[in-house]
Amino acid sequence: MKKLENKVAVITGANSGIGLATAKLYLEQGAKVVISGRRQEALDEVARELQGDFITVKADVAIPADNTKLIKEATSKYGKIDVLFLNAGVAPVSPTNEITENHYNEVFNINVKGPILATKEALPHINDGGTILFTNSIVHQKGFDGLGVYSASKGALRAYQRVLTSEVKSRGIRVNSIAPGPIATPLYDKMGLPQDVVQEMGKGFAQQVPLGRFGTSEEIAQSALFLASDDASFINGVELEVDGGLSQI
Repeated sequence: MKKLENKVAVITGANSGIGLATAKLYLEQGAKVVISGRRQEALDEVARELQGDFITVKADVAIPADNTKLIKEATSKYGKIDVLFLNAGVAPVSPTNEITENHYNEVFNINVKGPILATKEALPHINDGGTILFTNSIVHQKGFDGLGVYSASKGALRAYQRVLTSEVKSRGIRVNSIAPGPIATPLYDKMGLPQDVVQEMGKGFAQQVPLGRFGTSEEIAQSALFLASDDASFINGVELEVDGGLSQI
């Protein structure tokens, strides 16, 4: 039997990278998937390549009304939700002495406010015994120059996850997060840096990883499948580092 047979999963930031890889895997494992992203053209492209029972919803998690819209369209189509995977995030780079209010607002609106409001909207519709999953990052465990606001946003998300885990325990809802290390995703291309700088940054990250390489979106998706499935039935409140050992030594 497939691991997510007839489960309903909502995934934000699912038009590329980790979110898209997870959507593909969830569909292969029998889930009905709501794929959300900010760019309609990207969602249209995804819709042409995926197979299975899914819908796409254009929604920006930083906009409160879009979170309401996402959950409304998901439940209108499929009823209750079994898996809420809050994956959308951004990681623009800025040294501390160059941080602007716009930089701060962009990062915290998408990485913190968005998941919190999406969770609030979804909770009444999540089945008891369901799963809430966040994409976090190892950056709040280590100090990476230029990623102060991003690191702070992920630290805030981890703190929120702990409280949420306690608040939903009476309903048997499990709350976990994945903390990727360096992963080959379009996120690096969205940092606002020249391509040669991004490539050098990537080489530096890879050299720090004990396994000596970047991870893949598909490897993160396998972890997202595990945590959403009954295989992880007694795993709750954790942050699972999937980073080739970078945060551990």
